[in-house]
Amino acid sequence: MDLLSLIIISLILCSSANGVEIDEEATILYKIEPLPNSYAHLGEGPHWDIETQSLYYVDIDAGKILRYDYQQNKVYHSKIKGIALASFIVPIEGQSGKFVVGSGRSVIVVSWDGVSETSKVDRVLFSVLPGEKYVVYRFNDGKADPRGRLFAGTMRYEGDVLNDRSSALYKYEKGGKVTVVKTDVGISNGLAWNEQTKKMYYIDTSDCNVKEYDYDFDAGVPSNPKVVLNLCNSNPQDNLWPDGLTIDSKGNLYVAINNGHAIYKVNPSTGIVLLEIKFPTKQITSAAWGGPNLDILYVTTSASPDLPAQAGSTYKVTGLGARGLPMSKVQL
Repeated sequence: MDLLSLIIISLILCSSANGVEIDEEATILYKIEPLPNSYAHLGEGPHWDIETQSLYYVDIDAGKILRYDYQQNKVYHSKIKGIALASFIVPIEGQSGKFVVGSGRSVIVVSWDGVSETSKVDRVLFSVLPGEKYVVYRFNDGKADPRGRLFAGTMRYEGDVLNDRSSALYKYEKGGKVTVVKTDVGISNGLAWNEQTKKMYYIDTSDCNVKEYDYDFDAGVPSNPKVVLNLCNSNPQDNLWPDGLTIDSKGNLYVAINNGHAIYKVNPSTGIVLLEIKFPTKQITSAAWGGPNLDILYVTTSASPDLPAQAGSTYKVTGLGARGLPMSKVQL
């Protein structure tokens, strides 16, 4: 069946090839469609902005930021002047047309009207590893927690990427304070928070798992990590690599599988995959809930290094019977 047509998932109880337990609790009807003109060679960092009813995301290696306008059903592309890499984009609270963007080892403030084919850097918000001239690291995923703090982590992007453990997760707080949240990081990736349960979720792709932390929302401090989804296999060649992450209003996680053609809907309390959402391309990078009712799952993908047509498109998934939580802007 064509995955771009209506997909019917029947009630099953099974285990996947790598030992992940999949328990689809009910028949789910969902539809997957690519957004028009949405191609990004390495699409990542989706953020749904309620005020503009727009999905912002990036094309990392092209140094581009993109905006999908829900009302127009149109995607706008913008090259950031003088920037080679753009790894995530988050709007700034109270500043229309202003965004924080990960770029190399810096987080920058960018001005963009959401339409123009070029955008510009206003200033560098902060940088990490200053003075390390030859360090081949860059920021990867980044999000704001519900209090407006920016969490953003790094990764090596040359050499032995999966086995390097010298990256870190950083936190920027209103007023300019930058702290290291976690060291011994391989590829810093997905982030999500649940205020009801006081939890934070974090993916280091190199660990091939999803971790849950107790989270102090007043202090912005995670603690007591535990694995809630393990995608490792006894044969490392069969590992699944989790990438970006989002959460729904009931606390279920939606984990992008970078090498698995899929997003896993996961109950973090049990570790069971409730639903496997299948895509017509392999490298699924991240997801964000959007639309007027926050019930459309927008999904970014990658065509890197040279995958066939449909890779690199950004997709919308409807009919999932779930809703997301509003995403937070960064407070400067």
